[in-house]
Amino acid sequence: MGFMTMGGTRAAATGFASDADRWRAVTERDARADGAFWYSVRTTGVYCRPSCGARPAKRANVAFHATREAAERAGFRPCKRCRPELPSLADRRAHAMAAACRTIEGAEEPPDLATLARAAGMSRHHFHRVFKSVTGLTPKAYATAQRARRVREGLAGAGSVTSAIYDAGFNSQGRFYAQSDAMLGMTPTDFRAGGDGATIRFALGQCSLGAILVAATDKGVCAIALGDDPATLLRDLQDRFPKAHLVGADRDFEALVARVVGFVEAPARGLDLPLDLRGTAFQQRVWQALRKIPAGTTTTYTAVARRIGAPRSVRAVARAIAANPVAVAIPCHRVVRTDGSLSGYRWGVARKRELIAREAGG
Repeated sequence: MGFMTMGGTRAAATGFASDADRWRAVTERDARADGAFWYSVRTTGVYCRPSCGARPAKRANVAFHATREAAERAGFRPCKRCRPELPSLADRRAHAMAAACRTIEGAEEPPDLATLARAAGMSRHHFHRVFKSVTGLTPKAYATAQRARRVREGLAGAGSVTSAIYDAGFNSQGRFYAQSDAMLGMTPTDFRAGGDGATIRFALGQCSLGAILVAATDKGVCAIALGDDPATLLRDLQDRFPKAHLVGADRDFEALVARVVGFVEAPARGLDLPLDLRGTAFQQRVWQALRKIPAGTTTTYTAVARRIGAPRSVRAVARAIAANPVAVAIPCHRVVRTDGSLSGYRWGVARKRELIAREAGG
């Protein structure tokens, strides 16, 4: 009864690639392994989740299965303690948080914490903790990001700034302007004008992967781009902020660029930068999830979708990953297809392959 993988990489992508890894997960009752595989015990005739609280069986009596159906076909019945035939706790939480996200997205006024927790069947404290764990944001931050998306969409349309503010659910202009800098990184009028009045510092350099551009507002880094032609990278930045005031880097800023280049050359150093990211609420959730992928590992688009509580939104996740404006700082290169192959990368698949190899120590 050997281990059969789904598409060959499900367990590998989640960090349980070998029987030794899987056995360690069972002995440690690692809930992160739930859904990656199931195990059966020959002497009891049952199969379990890796996190099952039952007394561990002897290794010689244990076999691993890629699906619960495979365990049942092999003649094992579900454990009555961990109930492996039912959705996992992680899946149930993801489903509940996805429903909460839809409630927030569809509401004119952000629902209060008590309302969201009651709908999920949780206490306020527990709901708050689970929501942040699943989405990477607090419910309040998620609601703020959703409002910011509505404002950005409204400012991009033909209506007035005032209309965009009220259409986003703010009941006074004062409340909006108190938060506008954090939402947009600039005044709403400047945002609508393509960054007119905003100052963006930038620098171009070279690294072993080609040309590199780093740009930042006074809030944080807003762009890291890799390419073959420095002029093309600069044009792309100008297209993104057509009316911003672009300023060539000073010595202090060049030190920041050196940190980014140093990370590209030696990923083990790590990279923790203040970021100024402007995206939709959904994109922000995806980008937060990407920052939690450890260096030296990869995951799949499907796994990211599950992590943010939107398991059916794999294509939307892929689009959000493709829209990532800051290479390496938001490590979208660590996301691969379910079969382990490398899909398109905004800055070139060859660079993606090289970044993964360097982080793995190759």
